[in-house]
Amino acid sequence: MPLVEITYAPHVPHAVLKDLAAMLPHAVSVAVDCPEEPYDGNLQPGDVELRFRPRGPFDTNGMDLVIEVRSKWFSSRAANRQERANGLCSSIEKATGLGDVGVYLSLPVAAWAQS
Repeated sequence: MPLVEITYAPHVPHAVLKDLAAMLPHAVSVAVDCPEEPYDGNLQPGDVELRFRPRGPFDTNGMDLVIEVRSKWFSSRAANRQERANGLCSSIEKATGLGDVGVYLSLPVAAWAQS
C-alpha cells in the first residue's frame, strides 16, 4: 500500500486539490505496479493512503506541489524508479496544469498490515 503525502502551496486552488485527490490513487498505483504487487485496476479502501497538508510558514520549499510516495521496496520497482517518478510527475502536471511539481518516490524495506 503506497502512502502519499501531498504538500501544496497556499495559492493552489481547492478544485485542483480535489482533482488531484481523485486522480492520484490510480496514477500512484500505475507508478508502483510490479509483479510482486500487481495493480488490477480495482482500488479498494486502504490501497493508497493520501495525506494532504498545506505548506507551512516555516517550510522552505517554493514548489506548487510536492508529492512524496512511499511504497514497499521490490527489486522490480527499484530497477526503474526514476522512470516511475518521472511518469508520475508528468501525470500530475497534466492533471493539475501546474508546472512546479516535484515527486519523490521512496522504496523502503517495509511491511504493511491492515485490518
